[in-house]
Amino acid sequence: MSNTKRIRLIKDKIFLIVVSFLTFLAVLPLFHIIFSIIVRGYPILAERGISFLTNTLSDGGIGPAIVGTLLLTVLATLIGVPLAFLAGAYAYEFPKSFIGRATKVLLQIMLEFPTILVGTFVMAVLVVPMGTYSALAGAIALALILTPYVAVYTEEAMSEIPRIYKEGAYALGCTRAQVIFKVITKMAKKGILTGILIGMAKVAGETAPLLFTVGGLYETYSLNPLQPIGAIPLLIYNLIQSPSPEDHKIAWGAALVMLIIFLSIFVPIRYALKEDIKL
Repeated sequence: MSNTKRIRLIKDKIFLIVVSFLTFLAVLPLFHIIFSIIVRGYPILAERGISFLTNTLSDGGIGPAIVGTLLLTVLATLIGVPLAFLAGAYAYEFPKSFIGRATKVLLQIMLEFPTILVGTFVMAVLVVPMGTYSALAGAIALALILTPYVAVYTEEAMSEIPRIYKEGAYALGCTRAQVIFKVITKMAKKGILTGILIGMAKVAGETAPLLFTVGGLYETYSLNPLQPIGAIPLLIYNLIQSPSPEDHKIAWGAALVMLIIFLSIFVPIRYALKEDIKL
C-alpha cells in the first residue's frame, strides 16, 4: 500500500472518529433528559400505579391534566392543520405572486415568534371578551403555533415532487384542484405528515401560551371547550415552583407520563410512514 493511500485512509478514520464524537455530544443532552425523567418519574408511577393517571391533583393524580393535554392537542390539530395545509399549498402553487411570497415570509417569522406573545394575543382577543379561560382559547393559541410548522413542511414537501408529475396530470385533463389535492398531496404525504407530527409535538409540550388561556383545572374532568382546562406542561410548571417535595415528585411523574404519550403516539406513526413509503 502506497504512503498516499495510507495517509488518505488515516484521514478518513480520523474524520469518522471526529464526526462520531461530535454526534455523540449532540445527542447526549437528549438522552440525559430522557434518562433523568425516567429515573425520577418512575418511582411515583410504581408507587401509585393507575391511580396516578386517573385521580385528581388533590388525590395525588394527574388525570384531568392528561385529558386536558389530549383535548388541547386534538382541538389545535383540527383547527390548525387545514389552515396550514392551504397556506402551504398556496405558497407552493403561487411562489412568485405577492401573496405567495408574503405567505412564506410570514410563516418563517411565525416559526421564530415567541409563543408567550401568542398566548397574550389570544387572551386579549378571546379570553378577556369571554370573561373566562377556556380550552378553546388554549387550542386557538396552540393552533397558531402549529400552523407554520405544518405549512412550511407542506410547501417544502410539495416542492420536492418532480414537475413532470404535475405536467402529466394537467395533460390528462386534471384541474388545478385535482392536481394539488389528488396528485401532489398524495405524493408528498410523507413530508406533510412529518410536519403535522412535529407541529403536534411542539404544541403538546407548550406551556407559555397556556398561562394566559386555559386557566388550569386539575380537580375535575372537563371536556367542555368553553370551560377552563388543565394540561400536563402547565401542571409541571406550577408544581415545580412549589417548595413541597411531594409536588416535585408529582411533577417528575407527570413529565414521564408526557414522555410516554409522545413516544407511544409519534414513534409508531413515524414507523408506519417509513414502511408505507417503502411499499
